[in-house]
Amino acid sequence: MRSGGPKVLVVAEFYPSSRDPVLGIWAHRQALAARDAGAEVQVLALHRLVPPRASLAAGPASAASALMDLLREERRQIRDGLPIAYVPYVSPPRERSYPNWGAWAAPTVAYGLRRLRRSFPFELIHAHNAVPAGDSVRLARPSVPIVVSVHGGDVLYTAPRSEAGADAVARGLGSARLVLANSQGIAELARAHGAGDTRVVHLGADLPATSRPARGDAAPTLVTVGHLIARKRHADVVRVLAVLSQKHPTLRYAIVGEGPERIALEGLAARLGVAARVEFHGQLAPERAVALAQRSSLFVMPSTEEAFGVAYVEAMAGSVPAIGCRGEPGPEEIAAAGDGFVLVPPGDVERLTQRIDELLCDPHRLRETGQRARATVAAYFTWERCGEQTLAAYEHALG
Repeated sequence: MRSGGPKVLVVAEFYPSSRDPVLGIWAHRQALAARDAGAEVQVLALHRLVPPRASLAAGPASAASALMDLLREERRQIRDGLPIAYVPYVSPPRERSYPNWGAWAAPTVAYGLRRLRRSFPFELIHAHNAVPAGDSVRLARPSVPIVVSVHGGDVLYTAPRSEAGADAVARGLGSARLVLANSQGIAELARAHGAGDTRVVHLGADLPATSRPARGDAAPTLVTVGHLIARKRHADVVRVLAVLSQKHPTLRYAIVGEGPERIALEGLAARLGVAARVEFHGQLAPERAVALAQRSSLFVMPSTEEAFGVAYVEAMAGSVPAIGCRGEPGPEEIAAAGDGFVLVPPGDVERLTQRIDELLCDPHRLRETGQRARATVAAYFTWERCGEQTLAAYEHALG
């Protein structure tokens, strides 16, 4: 690890905490990677003191409990050696005012920046997403350069959905001396929405010390790790499972994650007669989720609007082939980097079924594809490589 690197303050809306150790884990891992590459890093996390919509819908008691959990969150925490300050703010409901959340957070962000700078004289701020983190930093008027990372949401959701969203994203990106994108497709969209100097920095995965041993007689398992929302298309994989149930009678499907689609997915599995083969693991700690994915036969996530997809490369690092959708920024870029990643047309359950069946029917091909997947990650998608590229981006912005 280098000494005397730049002092960087990371500002993020999504960041792990005692309450939710999974939220924004990718931002934390990139901060750790930059630190290990030589930067001095501390974190300021936006801490919204409004209960989640699901708890509000569940009634006053649920909402009150969720609010108390938010209020009890410790404002200063250490995670993997990184100091984190959680800055509280309030804002109206997301669907009505998300483009303006930066303005709602700006006063406490400004206070947090002033307070942190007394003990940590940061030279640069790295905001994860233009809205709301980048916009809140811009409004706080720091006297240091700003780097903004675009992970997809800014350019796939916030900007296209309203004029206010497009304006907020343009302001956040325009304030940055350098914009980092997690794939080339996202970099192009960022430039179209107001970014200037832009470069691609891929997120990464930990590479196990050794390649995965042969699975032997273990039952074949498909796995998806991701939030249970419609665009992740877990339902397509459930339908594949039903089609292949007779040809592959021991095939199972493991789902890691929580979200609003869970009830619908449980109902679909029951209607198709495969409920006993679908395992809902819920949200797992990151290391447990990765371990489960790397014990599986195939990682399958035919999602749309996929900016990158750390879950793909985490599975591939463990010699598990991955399947994603053609035409999506992240999957296209991972597939172009090397072997071990299979692309299918979005929404095409028949083609998805064929690709899964081909691999499951040929254990030798499945094993070799997994080995090539691991080699692709080793060459292009490790956290060490991400840290080196992130540090180089910081030095470029400061230079």
